Amino acid sequence: MSAAAPQAKVRVAVIGAGLMGREVASAFGRWFSLLDCPVAPELCGVCDVNPAALDWFRQVPSIRHFDTDHRTLLARPDIDVVYVAVPHDLHEALYLDVLRSGKDLFAEKPFGVDLGAARRIRDEASRLGRFVRVSSEFPFLPGARRAFRMASSGDLGRLIEVRSAFLHSSDLDPSKPINWKRRSAQCGEAGVMNDLGLHVAHLPLRLGWRPSHLHAQLQKIYTTRPDGKGGTAACDTWDNAVLHTTVPIGGEPVPMTLEMKRMAPTETNTWIFEALGTDMGVRYSTKEPKTFWTFRRGKEQTWEKTDLAAGLAKAGK
Repeated sequence: MSAAAPQAKVRVAVIGAGLMGREVASAFGRWFSLLDCPVAPELCGVCDVNPAALDWFRQVPSIRHFDTDHRTLLARPDIDVVYVAVPHDLHEALYLDVLRSGKDLFAEKPFGVDLGAARRIRDEASRLGRFVRVSSEFPFLPGARRAFRMASSGDLGRLIEVRSAFLHSSDLDPSKPINWKRRSAQCGEAGVMNDLGLHVAHLPLRLGWRPSHLHAQLQKIYTTRPDGKGGTAACDTWDNAVLHTTVPIGGEPVPMTLEMKRMAPTETNTWIFEALGTDMGVRYSTKEPKTFWTFRRGKEQTWEKTDLAAGLAKAGK
């Protein structure tokens, strides 16, 4: 067996030592399990305004910089890429600082708290020629990749309808204390759409399905929550959003529904994609991550279940 080709090291720092910062550090720790990957990230720095939040990262042997001022971190020459995981209202200022420091950016969604911020970040990245990405992991699961391949192949026939959704249920508990994602000032006026929208729109946009018409049904279900200090606080973001859109596909108008919900009973981080055509249909959900559903037109129309467990490596090819 020939030796694997050496991987190029990419030196990464994290701004925001919360849950997502820890998730990235954990992912880097498992990187060695990937096959045929040309690069290997080295987590070498972390920054948070709360010094105590840095303590978890002290167990990561590759980290040599622990900063509480992001400007100090960005001035360090031994960092190539910065991952930023902070509340949405801080994205624009921090993203621009990262880009202007001469480093590439791995951004959290949304790409700016509103459209104006997103455009300013995009324009600055283009002007400076920096490499920037903001992404969703769900379209890269084997079942989602198979759905993408089949939807883009033309095998479905004339599309009848499309549904893409991302559903939570944790906010059904009215005693859950408020956090920044439930405040428009920090999450943005789009509310749940800012937080979950990328996951829902990612695959349709990769397929080139861009809505020409849109009707939104938005819900604010709990308008107050405990503030964690014995009182209550206003909860002013949208909890659930359903966008009924029309997408021109193959010269024909196709209904496409995009669902983003924090209050969807029985659902826990459920990502769903379904595309139905006149000849064939595909359906995939993370609720059954190894199961892929298809139907083909015939005398009797039935859904066929495929277990992806035996062919995970082939599912996206």
